[in-house]
Amino acid sequence: MTYWHALLLAIVEGVTEFLPVSSTGHMIIASALLGIPATPFTKLYLVVIQLGAILSVFAVYWRRFFQSIDFYLKLLAAFLPVVVVGLLLKKHIDTLLESVTVVAATLLLGGIVLVFIDRWFPQEDPGEGGHPVTNPGWRQAIIIGVFQCLAVVPGVSRSAATIIGGLTQKLTRRAAAEFAFFLAMPTMTAAAAKDLYDFYKESEAGLSLPEIKLLLFGNIVAFVVALLAIRVFVGFVTKYGFRAFGVYRIIVGGMLLIMLGLGVNLQLV
Repeated sequence: MTYWHALLLAIVEGVTEFLPVSSTGHMIIASALLGIPATPFTKLYLVVIQLGAILSVFAVYWRRFFQSIDFYLKLLAAFLPVVVVGLLLKKHIDTLLESVTVVAATLLLGGIVLVFIDRWFPQEDPGEGGHPVTNPGWRQAIIIGVFQCLAVVPGVSRSAATIIGGLTQKLTRRAAAEFAFFLAMPTMTAAAAKDLYDFYKESEAGLSLPEIKLLLFGNIVAFVVALLAIRVFVGFVTKYGFRAFGVYRIIVGGMLLIMLGLGVNLQLV
């Protein structure tokens, strides 16, 4: 992987991390189009640079992190289901990370859901001057965490799954999106730590200095780009809902399936 590859993937990550379009799915597609080999380091990079994007949540919402202990305990409750699923299905998840076909199918199916989600959960969002609930109850938090488990499949989108989970629990669009952002921090930190541990465990030499530099570079780029994207997304989804993202997913997923059906090689090499 070159710095050019690292830059492009980090930009894709930063732009898509908080959008309900699947950042991992888009990075897999970008990797395939760029011809990046599916090495253990490439898989590690696709996960670890999400930390940089996630840190933008703290930069934007840092005041919210000085809330009650109750808030953090509910985040923990929402986080635990994906820990269990991730540990049980780790090997299968790693295999799926190589499949553009899986990403294309889940993008398409997820897009259909997002096209209709605003109709299924109509609401009056309070907007900037309102007070959306970003601290759901215990039952709500656990159910949102269960929805997040769907995102272990590349292309589903952790953001989309978590937000939809929030909407089913009567949260406003803004509240659901913001809780998804907060929940991303322990989720992606744990995922990155687990992948780093596995990489060191399975690799004789561990990370080389050039690989460490690539990871640092990618995280910095992803942080800066995500910092710009997060505010735009919250404002857009509060005002317009999720239909546009659903249409986008259907178009991208459909095009990928057509290309694969025509024999175009989009699998990671």
